[in-house]
Amino acid sequence: MPVLVVNVDHVATLRQARMGREPDPVTAAHLAELGGAHGIIVHLREDRRHIQDRDLALLKETVQTNLHLEMAATAEMHAIALNTRPHMVCLVPEKREELTTEGGLNLVGREQDLRAYLADIHAAGIISSLFIDADPEQIHAAKAIGAEYIEIHTGHYADALTREERMKELRKIREGIGIAQDIGLQVNLGHGLNYTNVLPFAQTPGIREYSIGHSIMARAIHVGLRQAVQEMADIIRTFVP
Repeated sequence: MPVLVVNVDHVATLRQARMGREPDPVTAAHLAELGGAHGIIVHLREDRRHIQDRDLALLKETVQTNLHLEMAATAEMHAIALNTRPHMVCLVPEKREELTTEGGLNLVGREQDLRAYLADIHAAGIISSLFIDADPEQIHAAKAIGAEYIEIHTGHYADALTREERMKELRKIREGIGIAQDIGLQVNLGHGLNYTNVLPFAQTPGIREYSIGHSIMARAIHVGLRQAVQEMADIIRTFVP
């Protein structure tokens, strides 16, 4: 049965806008869990634009479900992952000038390096995931690297301006899920999913987790975080496993 994992980066973004103490992403994580989240996601960026090292340490101590750490494949983040030991590490592309992650990692040609990068992480008992586009070549590269999971980037689907374009992207994602399942990879989805565009995936088997942040935090401004998470979790619970 698919589950919801909630990204609390945007809470930290609001806090960092004033360089203050509130709102607190750690408190947001607790409320998300109370609302039905099965995991909490944070992206510790090189420039620390939102989540800070202290947030990650506190979340590791207080999250009652699973803590997922999104990070670039750098030496600094490798050391932080081994020190923090989250439930899952998800390697993502990262550019300083981007507002948010713009696409999936390009794994092709990096299989040997990324396999070596993840070796110590796997040895520490941390599950690994790779954030990639729904491209067969990238999916097979993820398998060669030895990751247990992939997270398929759904941003192109979410940003599609026409129904035709949106359906084309949906087909690509569904095909990618099938390929991943056939070669033994577990599949998560994330980026740009909201209360409306997540619904077509109800008829798509094989998805383990939905990674959703921005749309939940936007709705929470109006209805409160616990209710916003509960509403999304209820939607996903009705999906066919």
